Amino acid sequence: MRLGSSSVLEKEPDISVVGMTGEGESAIRLCAELQPDLVLMDISLTDISGISATRHIVTANPAIKIIAVSTYIERNTVESIMEAGAAGYINKAAGGEELVLGIRTVLDGESYLSRNVSEMLVDDQQCRQPRNVGNRLGRRETEVLKLVVEGLTSTQIATKLFIAVGTVDVHRRNLMHKLDIHSVADLTKYAVREGLVKP
Repeated sequence: MRLGSSSVLEKEPDISVVGMTGEGESAIRLCAELQPDLVLMDISLTDISGISATRHIVTANPAIKIIAVSTYIERNTVESIMEAGAAGYINKAAGGEELVLGIRTVLDGESYLSRNVSEMLVDDQQCRQPRNVGNRLGRRETEVLKLVVEGLTSTQIATKLFIAVGTVDVHRRNLMHKLDIHSVADLTKYAVREGLVKP
């Protein structure tokens, strides 16, 4: 997986792979030494979990973005790594093109969930009762929230809903104000955890 991902990423002119490891403790140490912009973090490592390693890295340097990569797409796993500080989650079955898209999206300050992960989360919410706070969200705010959770950027949301990018940003700010959440990553984690998005 590491070698395959590295091969894909090295073909991108603006992306450089500065280190690789299969151990969580080593990843923590390398991040302190190399100060990468972004880390692709496997959930299953040989010593500590990717969730624990993510928490250590983000705590030590919040500027480092982390995208979890895993064969698992269970809700609890996604929630746990996002709560630990990851800004994205990509299933290992995703292709190289989606991996690059996810990296660029997260480096642009957005959250990213690969399509099969976001579909799983939306499907899983059929069994969950929406929280009362969801009743305070307008129809358009709920639509925007759903698309944020699916990993779309503001530009993509604007195109999908046939509205201006500025309007999308207004809805996002309103969502954050109503939910008392102040970053896109935390908004995504909250929506996933609370089951606010309906299919």
